[in-house]
Amino acid sequence: MAPGPAPCTVRSPVVLQVGDVKTDLARPGVAIIDVALPPAQPLDVRVGEIVFKNSYTAFLTVRVQRRRPCDVGREGARKWVTCLWNHCLMPSPHTETGSQDYFSLFRHQMLCDVDQVTAVRLILRQPSPVWLHFTLEELRLYPKGQQSLQTDFPTWLSHLAPQQQPENLHGGIPDPEKVSTEVQQLWVLTEMIRANQTAARIGRFDVDGCYDINLLSYT
Repeated sequence: MAPGPAPCTVRSPVVLQVGDVKTDLARPGVAIIDVALPPAQPLDVRVGEIVFKNSYTAFLTVRVQRRRPCDVGREGARKWVTCLWNHCLMPSPHTETGSQDYFSLFRHQMLCDVDQVTAVRLILRQPSPVWLHFTLEELRLYPKGQQSLQTDFPTWLSHLAPQQQPENLHGGIPDPEKVSTEVQQLWVLTEMIRANQTAARIGRFDVDGCYDINLLSYT
């Protein structure tokens, strides 16, 4: 299999509504994202990692549709199982913490095997009324044996041109002892200047508290 995420189709989130959509204004705070795999691909997909960027989703449940190799050709043999239950993405749903972070869900975190996967269903929950819209972005599935280049920053930051790459500042850090010595010398000079300061007011044109008219005329 070629390196990189598995080919898949991520469908738009569907918000679950209880009651009449037109008359019931209650906000359930639950949405579903379905991920479909190509028809010729399912038996080769052994999910190793799920990567996404959060967008104000507080809790996540992951369900996968899978089938055993012996059930090939039997449409009814596919079965939905829950492999992750109420995984916390935002420690406090009413605050911003974790609301726009990147997350990686690994194979060892799952409650069951995620082999022979034919579809993935993500159930999003946001109990807080503070956030009107919530979803998951940049969703990718990586097969087992392949690791994403996931970091804590957006993808475009990992593809900077050489002239845009931040410089390595570790080589330019001065000696701490030298800096300490220079700071001490600067402090001594400051104290010497402060001790030699006079309290007398320095006037520009006054002589013994009076101004000379001739002196002022030259200015």
